[in-house]
Amino acid sequence: MNLLLEIGCEEIPDWLLAGALEHLSNSLATLAKDRQLGDVTIRTDATPRRLVVRAEGILEREPDSQERVWGPAKSAPPAAVAGFAKKQGLSPEDLEVVSDGKVEKFSFVRKTTGVDTLSILSEAIPQMVLKTPFPRTMYWPGKGGARFIRPIRWVVALLGADVISFEIAGVWSGNESSGHRKLGAARFPVTFENFEEKLRENFVILSAAEREARIRAVPTKYKCDNALLHTLVNLTEWPTPITGTFDTEFLTLPKEVLITVMRYHQKYFSVETPDGKLAPTFVAVTNTDGDPDGLIRHGNERVLRARFNDARFFWNTDQKKKLEDRVQDLGNVTFQAKLGTYLEKTERVTELALILQEYVAHPGHAVTDAEIKDAKVRYAFNPDKSEFHAVRAARLAKADLTTELVKEFTELQGVIGGLYAEAQGEHPEVATAIYDHYKPVSMEDSIPRTLAGQVVGLADKLDTLRGCFKVGLVPTGSKDPLGLRRAAQGLVKIVVEGKLRLPLRHLLGGDAQLEEFLLDRVRYYFREIRGFQYDEVNAVFANGWDDLTDTEERLEAIREVRPTENFEPVAAGFKRIKNILRQAGAGNYSAGVNGALLEEGPESALFSAIVEARDRIETLTWREKVQALASMRPYIDQFFDKVMVNVPDPALRQNRLTLLHTMLAEFSTIADFSEIVTSSQTMENK
Repeated sequence: MNLLLEIGCEEIPDWLLAGALEHLSNSLATLAKDRQLGDVTIRTDATPRRLVVRAEGILEREPDSQERVWGPAKSAPPAAVAGFAKKQGLSPEDLEVVSDGKVEKFSFVRKTTGVDTLSILSEAIPQMVLKTPFPRTMYWPGKGGARFIRPIRWVVALLGADVISFEIAGVWSGNESSGHRKLGAARFPVTFENFEEKLRENFVILSAAEREARIRAVPTKYKCDNALLHTLVNLTEWPTPITGTFDTEFLTLPKEVLITVMRYHQKYFSVETPDGKLAPTFVAVTNTDGDPDGLIRHGNERVLRARFNDARFFWNTDQKKKLEDRVQDLGNVTFQAKLGTYLEKTERVTELALILQEYVAHPGHAVTDAEIKDAKVRYAFNPDKSEFHAVRAARLAKADLTTELVKEFTELQGVIGGLYAEAQGEHPEVATAIYDHYKPVSMEDSIPRTLAGQVVGLADKLDTLRGCFKVGLVPTGSKDPLGLRRAAQGLVKIVVEGKLRLPLRHLLGGDAQLEEFLLDRVRYYFREIRGFQYDEVNAVFANGWDDLTDTEERLEAIREVRPTENFEPVAAGFKRIKNILRQAGAGNYSAGVNGALLEEGPESALFSAIVEARDRIETLTWREKVQALASMRPYIDQFFDKVMVNVPDPALRQNRLTLLHTMLAEFSTIADFSEIVTSSQTMENK
C-alpha cells in the first residue's frame, strides 16, 4: 500500500525545511521497522507551505506475533501456579511445563493479532508531526494547544484510498490539498497517484529540483549564488525569474556594496559583464506566473533604487571620518559583556598581531619576551614600516563597526573597513588585510589572501577563543552562540593552508580546556576536510601537533608511502616492538647499544641499518624519512624471525631491548607507527 502525508501550513522559514523532512522520514522509517510494516520506500518534498511524505510498500497490517510467557518453576506450590494463571487470564490447565534451558517452568504462548496499519498511523502521525524539532514553536490554535512552527491549515493523510483519520492542532485530516496561495484553488481532492499532477494544475511545483531548474532557465546569465538559489527554491512554489535594471550612476559605488544590497536585502542575483565587471542588471525571482505588464519588475527596480540611494548616502557620510579617528569610538560598542568593548578587543588583537608577526618573521624560533618588547618599541616609532602592516591592520580592523554603512548592512563588516582604508590612503596591504580578516567564514571559504591578513585573522580568532574560554563561555553540545567552533576551525585552516609555523599550543595561554577544544577541531580538519585516515592522524598526533605545518607534512608523507608494500609490515613490526618494550617494563636505555654483545647476522645488520639511518635522517624530508623507515622491513623481519629478545642472559636481553628502543626512538619523531591499523588487523577484527 502507498502512504501520502501532507502537512499544509503558513510559510515555514526556508532554512528549516530540510531538517523537518529528515525528521518525518526517519520517524516513519523507524515506525515501519518497529511495527514490521514491510520494506518501505520513503521520499520527501517540501515547499514553503507544505511538508510532504510519500511511502510505498507498506503492509495492510502488522504481522501476528507470539511470545512465550514464563511462570513459576515446576516445583512451585499450586497456589503460586494458580495465581500466575489468574493474572494472565488463564486457568492452571492452560499452562504447560517447559524447560527454559535450566529449569522446568510453567509457561504458555501468548498470541497477539497484528493491528491494522490504518489504526497504527492514526495514532502515530500526530505525535510524529508535533515532535518535529524546530528551534522555536508556538501554540496552535491557542494556549495549551499543539506546538508547531506555523499554524496548520490542512492535512492530507491517505493510506491507499482510505483517509487516515486524526486531528492535529484543531485540523482534521482528509483527502483535500490546497494550491498556490493566489493562483490555485483553495481546496481540491487528491490521491497518491495524482498528487503532483493536481498540485501542478494549481500552480505548485512540488519538486525542489524542478523549481531550481525553472530559476536557472532565465535567459539573463546572472552570477549564480548557490546559497541564494537554495533559499529562493525554498521560498517559492511557482518560481518565475524576472530581469530588471538599475541606473549606471550607482556603479560608482563599490560592487561589494551593490551586490550585498541585492543579495542579502532583496534576494536578487547580480549580473556580470563578459569581462567580469558588475552590470546594471539584476534577476529577481517571484512566486507568480509571470509579469506581462512589467509591474513587478518596476516595483523591484523602485525598491532597489531606494536601497542603493541609502547605501550611497551612508558611503558619503562615512567618508567624513577616517578609520583611525573611529578607533576610540569602539569604546562605545560592546564586544561581549564579560570581555568588554571592541576597543579593548582591538588593543588585545593588536598586541597579538605583533606577537604573531614576530613568530611568522622567524619561523621555528622561540620568540622571547625581550624580542616582543623590542618589536613594540620599533612599532611605536615607525608604525608605517612594512613589517608592521599586520599590526596596523589589526588596529583598524574593527573600526568599520561604527560606520553607518555597516550598521545598515552588517554583512559588510570587514569588507567596508578594507574599502574605506583603501579610499583613505592606507597601504594596500593594510586595506586588504582588513578586508579579509573575517575569512574563512566556512570550510568552503578561502583564507585571507595576504600574510598580513592571515596574521590579523588569526589574532582576532585567537583573542575570541582565549577570552571566551577564560570567562567560561564554552560551547556545549550543539549550542555555540558565539561561533567558537567556527573561529577555531578558521584558525586551523589559516595556519595549515597559510603554511604558518607557529607554536600553536603556546599561543593558547596554557588553557587546557581550550587546547582540548582546538585539538578536536584540528582532528576534524585533517580527517573530514583533508581526508587523512583516522589511524594516520592518531599516529602523527601522538608525536605532537603544536606545529600544524609540520603535522601536515608528516601526514602527507605517511599517506604517500602507505600504499608501498613495505610500509604496513614495518608498522606491524613497530607495534610488536612497542608491546615487547611495554611488557619488559621501565628500563634504562641511556647507555646505548653495546656493539660487543651483538650477534653476527640479523641482529648486527639491524643495528647497522639503524646507525646508517640515524646519520642521515636529519637531512631528509618527511617523505624520505618514512621511505627510509619502510626500507627497514627486511632487517626487522629477519630480526624477529631469527633473534629471541627475552633470553635468559640479562645483559644480552637488556642490549636487545635497547636496540629496539633505539629504533623506536629514532623513527618516532615522525609518528607513532604502532597506531597504524594494518590490513591483517582489519581482517582479524572482522
